[in-house]
Amino acid sequence: MNYKKTVGIEVHVELKTKEKLFSPSLNLYGDLANSNANIIDLGYPGVLPTVNKEAISLAVKAAQVLNCKIRKKMHFDRKNYFYPDNPKNFQITQARTPIGYDGYVEINDAGVIKRIEIEEMHIEEDTSKSIHSKERTLLDFNRSGVPLIEIVTKPCIHTSKEATLYLEALRELLLYANISDCKIEEGSMRCDANISISKTAELGTKIEVKNIGSITNVGLAIDYEATRQEELIEKGETLKEETRRYDAKLGKTILMRVKETGNDYRYFPEPDIPYLELTDEYINKLKKEIPTLANIRRQKYLEAGISQINVEKLIANKDLSDYLETLLDINLKTTANLLLGDIQAYLNKTSKKITDTCLTQEKIKDLVKKLDEGVISHKNFKDLVIDIMETDKTIDDLLKEKGIQNVVDNSFVLDLIDKVLTENEKVVSDYLNGNERSLKFLMGQVMKESKGSVNPKVANDLLLETLKKMKNKL
Repeated sequence: MNYKKTVGIEVHVELKTKEKLFSPSLNLYGDLANSNANIIDLGYPGVLPTVNKEAISLAVKAAQVLNCKIRKKMHFDRKNYFYPDNPKNFQITQARTPIGYDGYVEINDAGVIKRIEIEEMHIEEDTSKSIHSKERTLLDFNRSGVPLIEIVTKPCIHTSKEATLYLEALRELLLYANISDCKIEEGSMRCDANISISKTAELGTKIEVKNIGSITNVGLAIDYEATRQEELIEKGETLKEETRRYDAKLGKTILMRVKETGNDYRYFPEPDIPYLELTDEYINKLKKEIPTLANIRRQKYLEAGISQINVEKLIANKDLSDYLETLLDINLKTTANLLLGDIQAYLNKTSKKITDTCLTQEKIKDLVKKLDEGVISHKNFKDLVIDIMETDKTIDDLLKEKGIQNVVDNSFVLDLIDKVLTENEKVVSDYLNGNERSLKFLMGQVMKESKGSVNPKVANDLLLETLKKMKNKL
C-alpha cells in the first residue's frame, strides 16, 4: 500500500492598507530601512495600540471572498515569545476569536471541482524583517506592525497539484478583491506547509516547511518532503516533529529546528484593545464594495466571444482586466485583441500602466468602433499606436494628420475583386481545385490594387464570399 500525503497550508498575506495595524506608520514596501517605524512599532514602554479600521474592513472582505463565517464579536490576544525581530516580546494576534472560520476555496483539478476547507482566518501584526550576513543580523522595522491575515486550511490537501491550485486560486481571489497585492517575491504573501504521510486513516508525524518562496516551490517542497519521510520510515527510523525550510537551489528541505516540546505562548486577551463588534449592516456594506472577481469576469469574457487563451491572459494581467471593466457598450472581443496585442507591447516596452497613458475611454471606444466598421485597419492602428497612447489627439485628428482614409464602400471593393479574379484565372482555378495558398496571392493583389485603402478584413471576407459563389456554380 502506498503512503498517503496529507498537507495543511498556512498563508500569511499582507493587507493593502495605507497605515500599519496598530500605529500611524505608513505601510510601504521598499522604502529606506527603518524610515516607516515609530515608537509603537519599536515597542517602547507605555505606548498604546490603536486598531486600524481599514485593516478590519479588508479582513472582513477577505472572509467573504473565502466563504468564511464571520465572527461578529472578537478580541485580540497577546502571543508571548522572545525573538530579536519582536521588540515587545509579544505579538498581537487573534488566537481564540479569529475573524473568519469554516470557509473554503474551490479549485478545478482537470475538470474535477474540489473544495479546500479553511479552518480559520485571523488578523495579526507582522514582525520586523531580519537581514542576515556572516558577521551580523540587521533589523528593518518598516515591516513591524504591518497588518496580516493568516489563512489556515484543514489537513485536506493530498497532492502537490492540489496545493498549487489552491494557492493560485487564493492569490487570485485576494488580488481581485483588492485585499492584497499578493507579491510573493516581496513577501506580501508567504506560505508554510505542514506535511505528513501515512498508510492508515490516522495522520502521520507533521513536518512543517516554512517560508516557501513561490507557489511552484510549494509543490516541489511537498513532493520532496513526502519522499524524504517515506525513505526514513522504510529504513525503520521514527519521525520527529520538526521545522524545515525549502532550498530552491538544492531542491530539498533543510532542517531548521526540532520541536522537542510544544510552544507555550501564554496567550491572553490583549488588555489595551477592547472587544470589537461587527454589525450586519457593516458586513453587508463591505460586501457590496468588493470588485467583480476573476471567475465572474472569465464567464463574461467567454460569453463575449473572447478566446479561452485571451481570457486567461486578461485575468493574468489585472491592470488590463480592471481597465476593461470600466468600459461599457463596447465590443469586448475587439477590445481584448487590442489590449493584449499592440497596446500591451507598448506598455511592456515603456514600463507604463495603461492608466498612465492617454488612452481614454472615449478614445478606445471610438477606436474599436472604427475598427469594427472598417474605417481603419489593424495595420493603421499599428502605425498610430504610439500617438494614440501618448497624445490627447482624437482618432479622427490622427487619421487626418497621417493622411489615412480607408474605403468602406463594399461595391468598390467588389469591383476590385472582380478585376483581380479576371486577371488571374489560373490562380482562381488552383484555389477552386483545393490549393488554399492561392487565396493569399489573390488577397495580396486586391490590397495592391486598392493601394492599401481598403480594410483587409472586409476585403478578405468579400473575396471569400465571391470565391464561394464561384465554387458553388461548378
